[in-house]
Amino acid sequence: MGAGGGSDPSRQSWTSDSYDRNARFVSDLGAGILGWLAPRPGERILDLGCGDGVLTERLVAAGADVVGVDTSEDFIAAARARGLDARYMDGHALAFEHEFDAVFSNAALHWMTRPAEVVAGIARALEPGGRLVAEFGGHGNVAAVTTAMRAVGACMAGDVGLAGPWYYPTEAEYSELLEAAGFTVRRIERFARPTPLPTGIEGWLATMRQPFFDQFGARSGEALARVVAALEPSLRDSRGTWTADYVRLRVEAIAPA
Repeated sequence: MGAGGGSDPSRQSWTSDSYDRNARFVSDLGAGILGWLAPRPGERILDLGCGDGVLTERLVAAGADVVGVDTSEDFIAAARARGLDARYMDGHALAFEHEFDAVFSNAALHWMTRPAEVVAGIARALEPGGRLVAEFGGHGNVAAVTTAMRAVGACMAGDVGLAGPWYYPTEAEYSELLEAAGFTVRRIERFARPTPLPTGIEGWLATMRQPFFDQFGARSGEALARVVAALEPSLRDSRGTWTADYVRLRVEAIAPA
């Protein structure tokens, strides 16, 4: 899911085709957080980081009036092709004023690296007493993958910051951030979710972190091979299945009344 606007070369680009091929599990695993949201007919809901709209469709099917926002033009086009109200908008600068009963987000908030701005925008977007229900990467998410990329980046004199541009907070850290913005945290939990990768680690890396490899130009293939070799002993089993070391943070919080 898109993180923010602009033409920053470090920013991951998204296409609905590659996402569907290499990372469809992200939306497939969204059932748990949808259960926390429990959308009701007639509710107005903002889907923050809606991606290609697969989960957004489920909110609409529940009878909600849904607006989806993302910063991938390709995702927005895919969501609109599903008949959804999908808009290009940076999550750091949400342009809504107290018009939603709920803000929902799945696997997107960790791409938004100025979280205080995001939370402030969510608070503005919600009606008094509205709810935020979200799931995203928590502290420790893809730690092995990030460590391997940073090690390879250092060895190849690259920018190691490109290995992990995400925001992965602890429960305490995110609770404090929400409470500082006036939210009441109803429940929050962080849990491991080892996640099989349908196209292996190579497909995941291309979908989630291509800018890291692009920086090496003609040596990008060498960088990829080094990262894969470093990760194989811990993330690839004896049958050849790759499993990402996912850790998720799930939260429900209530906006000020």
